[in-house]
Amino acid sequence: MNHTLVGLLGLTLLIVLMALRIPVAFAMMISGVIGISLLNSWSAGVATLFTETWGSLTYVELTVIPLFVLMGNIAGASGMSRDLYNAAYAWIGHFRGGLAHATILGCTGFAALSGSSVASALTLGRVALPEMKRFGYDPKFAAGSVAAGGTLGILIPPSTGFIIYAILTEESIGRLFLAGVVPGLLLSGCFMVAIYFLTLVHPQIGPTGERFSFVDRLKLLGQGATIIAIIVTSIGGIYAGVFTPVEAAAVGAVLAFLFALFRREFTIDGFLDALLKTVSTTIMIYFIIIGASVFSPFLALTQVPSTLAEQLSEIQLHPLLLLSLILAAFILLGTFLDGFAMMVLVLPIVLPIIEQSGLGDVLHITGNSDLRIWFGVVMVIILEMALISPPVGMNVFVVQSVSDIPMKDIYRGIMPFWLAMLICLSIIIALPELSLYLPATMKN
Repeated sequence: MNHTLVGLLGLTLLIVLMALRIPVAFAMMISGVIGISLLNSWSAGVATLFTETWGSLTYVELTVIPLFVLMGNIAGASGMSRDLYNAAYAWIGHFRGGLAHATILGCTGFAALSGSSVASALTLGRVALPEMKRFGYDPKFAAGSVAAGGTLGILIPPSTGFIIYAILTEESIGRLFLAGVVPGLLLSGCFMVAIYFLTLVHPQIGPTGERFSFVDRLKLLGQGATIIAIIVTSIGGIYAGVFTPVEAAAVGAVLAFLFALFRREFTIDGFLDALLKTVSTTIMIYFIIIGASVFSPFLALTQVPSTLAEQLSEIQLHPLLLLSLILAAFILLGTFLDGFAMMVLVLPIVLPIIEQSGLGDVLHITGNSDLRIWFGVVMVIILEMALISPPVGMNVFVVQSVSDIPMKDIYRGIMPFWLAMLICLSIIIALPELSLYLPATMKN
């Protein structure tokens, strides 16, 4: 049977299974096994399923997922995230829109612990939304700032998005983590600029809060310093070459647990809840990785990605135009596909096209490895946009679950922040060195 035809049939089967609401991980496994069986043999298809499952489960580098997720869940259960939010509010809450600014800063800090956008939006939403309601903030504006700020969880390291991307591209998890630092801070800044202009034009949506004394500010900053210490130790250790990502995750999880023990709010029930959430998140991510590990070899056998790359190269589109079309397709897919599902489905097809397009020469990126690192940052920002894009933006549902704000109002509140993401994405494309500087200076 023609390999390309089998590849197209496999992709069609995958889309049909997803339309039938089969989880994307199982849809990829089914399509991959059937496709490999048609191209080779049934025993080869089954063998691929078993070997890739075992290989994924025993891949040591993947232990960063449960460790970093546990670190974030412990921080949330013990009240550390609330301390971080309170510290941010004490310093800038007296400005117009100060609570929204504090929410973005709180999400930025918590993102450096959790690696999960959903966890960031859920944790900060429970803390920030009641406070913004108490101070008379516009509900749409409040919900938009929480939903958008939560997306930072998969860009600022440790990021589950970067971990999955690293597995799919065989790139360094540590280099990808560091590549996300500057873009993450840039995106946080873009959100705060959006808040500034929104409250400048419409002052009533974000009234000023109380002003704290300098002594109280220092006190609250000290209470939030535990999160800063964990971040500096784990992520800074990766940059300095002291820890591997796995070691940094273990150190961070242990530090989070030790700090939590000294807090009266950290109960046994809270710890068990953190463990259950960690297990649930880890299982979901592992299944997606296993599904991708089965489906990717099938795609490689069909030669669909390489054939598509060759055909596009013959059209001779300008690399930047080609990139624009690919990103526009990603944004469209993000309106109805889960972000991680989109990554594992599309990346094996798109990455060969990017590498053969000459885009690296246009952007002055040397080597395919740096190109893949930079494109990983671009890809994760697209995933962030998918998290708040209608109709299946996951962060929107999370915010709605912890508030009484109608879904349509949340989507309205999100639009300025979505545009801020688009601006940040444009800057990262125009200045790829923002993503590549820290990985280039990283110590081995």
